[in-house]
Amino acid sequence: MRFGMKTVNKFLLKSYLGPMFLTFFIVMFILLMNFLWRYIDELVGKGLPMSVIIELLFYATSTLMPLGLPLATLLAAIMTMGNLGENNELLALKAAGISLPKILRPLVVVAACMATASFFVANNFVPYSFEKMQEILYDIRQQRQEIEFKDGIFFNGIPNISIRVGKQDPETRKLTDVLIYDTREPEKARTIVADSGYIDLSKDKNFLRVRLHSGHNYETNRTWQWYDAPELSHHTFDYEEMFFELEGFNFKRSGNSVFGNDSSAKNLKELEGDIDSLEIETANKLAAMKNALFKHYLMNRDTLEYAVFDNDSIAQAKHHSFRMEESDFDRLNIGTQTQILLNATNKLNDLGRYVETQHNDLRTTTISLYRSQTSWHEKLSLPVSILIFFLIGAPLGAIIRKGGLGTPIVISVGFFLIYYIITMTGKKLVNDGAWSPFLGMWLSSFILFPLAIFLTYKSATDSQLLNSDWYLMQIKRLKHIFEPIIRYIKRRSEKYGKQKS
Repeated sequence: MRFGMKTVNKFLLKSYLGPMFLTFFIVMFILLMNFLWRYIDELVGKGLPMSVIIELLFYATSTLMPLGLPLATLLAAIMTMGNLGENNELLALKAAGISLPKILRPLVVVAACMATASFFVANNFVPYSFEKMQEILYDIRQQRQEIEFKDGIFFNGIPNISIRVGKQDPETRKLTDVLIYDTREPEKARTIVADSGYIDLSKDKNFLRVRLHSGHNYETNRTWQWYDAPELSHHTFDYEEMFFELEGFNFKRSGNSVFGNDSSAKNLKELEGDIDSLEIETANKLAAMKNALFKHYLMNRDTLEYAVFDNDSIAQAKHHSFRMEESDFDRLNIGTQTQILLNATNKLNDLGRYVETQHNDLRTTTISLYRSQTSWHEKLSLPVSILIFFLIGAPLGAIIRKGGLGTPIVISVGFFLIYYIITMTGKKLVNDGAWSPFLGMWLSSFILFPLAIFLTYKSATDSQLLNSDWYLMQIKRLKHIFEPIIRYIKRRSEKYGKQKS
């Protein structure tokens, strides 16, 4: 029997690992295409080296793994058990006396190993990949696009140079009716007019190469005497070649490490340190705001702080804080009352600006705290979600007994959308401060885990939960039960109608 179980386990592992790798690459490809669609405008038209694009896609794929692994696990589990059920192999294993928990045991071990590995990937490799991906995207954004001319419109992508092209041949790249304004030199301004030519970048993208035919070159002196004694030089040319030095068109790695401060670029240990420091900082800022408010008597609405404006009271005001009741205030003359109210209004305005500034500063700190706490819980909830999706997919596949990519994809996408919507909603509510990070990041697991237990129980008891024939049979049984009642009601209504007529 032990030898037989080893054979069965090898067969089950072989049946599961193939669909797992297949679905994982399919899911990652779809997510990667979505990533490219989001950043396609920043990548196209800049002549990026292929090595940079490959490196960017590699890091992007790594950051998408925590999102793709649960979906791939769910889809692979449904496909595997669905194939076994559709080919009657699952029925044969049960007929041999092997229960569903024993059949799923080796697959559960594989899913647990994958969940454990996903934690280390999400905790160590994903933060590094996120930081590198953001660095590359930042460097790409700093790079200017390649030279592109539009007919009749000035191109101002080069500092102190404006180029207008009358028409450009899309095949030969030949330009006609070329006009160039060159103001790079402070003391000279050049205007170049040519019938035709070619303008392109050098191979290293450090120079703009201009080749013109049949044109005129005008130079004007721009010294402080140009208005009284202008100097204009002009010469014609049949062919002229010029080079303009460029900056920013060649891709350069800046090594910007500012993205390492993002919560997505940190592991659990670093997040714990950030959370402790941010909690202390938040508490200190709240205490400072509270002390400032109490210090200025904003919490006491029955009193009014004021200063009397004669010489004796000014001297006393330096050492004492005056308070008066409303009746005392009414006995003052109108001028003093007006001045006191004006001082109080100015003080409240100053305090309002202070509170607004401190509130914005506190909000920035709390948002950083919420994001760090969210990332901390997200790394821990990923392995659990992978196990839950496996426990949903495996019994669900055994129930539907359909393999392939059709039905499993539909069911998997449905469950994953529920998980994704709950997770994203929880994350947003956590960042807004409405929910605690624990509730926001674990709510989807709390909702899906009872469903996984329910499906496992139904599968172990050979339930017909998703069998359409079973539902049709139950409908026919209900129809057969209620048919005499329906006939009786129909006869009574007809009899009542005849009596009424």
